[in-house]
Amino acid sequence: MYDKTVRRRRAVLGLLVASSLILLTAYFGESAGGGLHSIQRGALEVVSPIQEGASRALKPVRDLLGWTGDTFHAKGEVKDLRKERDALRAQAVANAAAARENAQLRGLLGLGKDVGLAADRPVTARVIGQDPSLWYSQIQINAGSGDGVRADQPVVGGEGLVGVVSFAAPGYSVVRLITDHTTSVPARVNETGVAGVVQPEAGSPTDLVLNFTSSKDRVDRGQTIVTAGTTSKVRKLASIFPPNVPIGRVTRIDNPGTDDQQVHLTPFVDLRRLEIVQVLTKPDTRP
Repeated sequence: MYDKTVRRRRAVLGLLVASSLILLTAYFGESAGGGLHSIQRGALEVVSPIQEGASRALKPVRDLLGWTGDTFHAKGEVKDLRKERDALRAQAVANAAAARENAQLRGLLGLGKDVGLAADRPVTARVIGQDPSLWYSQIQINAGSGDGVRADQPVVGGEGLVGVVSFAAPGYSVVRLITDHTTSVPARVNETGVAGVVQPEAGSPTDLVLNFTSSKDRVDRGQTIVTAGTTSKVRKLASIFPPNVPIGRVTRIDNPGTDDQQVHLTPFVDLRRLEIVQVLTKPDTRP
């Protein structure tokens, strides 16, 4: 019974294949006005309205499916673009930070070459804490006694003097800035050699003053004030600051030509934006 069914199916299949071949041969062999072509056109005329109606009926469904697919695809693209944006933003932030640090490091390198600070055994450190007060009198750095840092060692930044170490622990140190009211730096006018002491201006945390000049000492705006590196006249002690480290530029002179004249200067170093400094760890042995 099973064999008869298989043979019957094979016979029907063979008949269909043979009929198809005959029809195809006849269709391609006749002219465009032949019977088979006429039957094809008639069938298309009957089926076309049905196809058009079905197409119109299914168009909203196709549009909905297309909109859904496009929406999911767009959401995926937005997610990828957001990830790319966040990555680029993080890279931009990192590049900006690296550019700032490189600028400060280049400044320190240039300062070391100009002033000759290599012999003072500079220890590079990062600023890890800042005084939040208006007077901004001290910072904290990540180098300490374990790195050879000790109290009373001078600290420089990218363009000049920053301050002096006031306290050193094994892993960090506190630096008293030149704007602190207890800081005094023996200094001189680089262009003329006029000597004095740089101290903060009372009531103005960003203003420094070169005090103790005489009426014969002429100082002009724009001149540079540097560390003197000289022995203290009061205690007869060697200066803790090496000579010729830039401090600031003269901005104005009060009471010029008198013994009460005050030479005002702006620090070269932006003390509110310090990120990297160097501590000069070699003790000064000048008499």
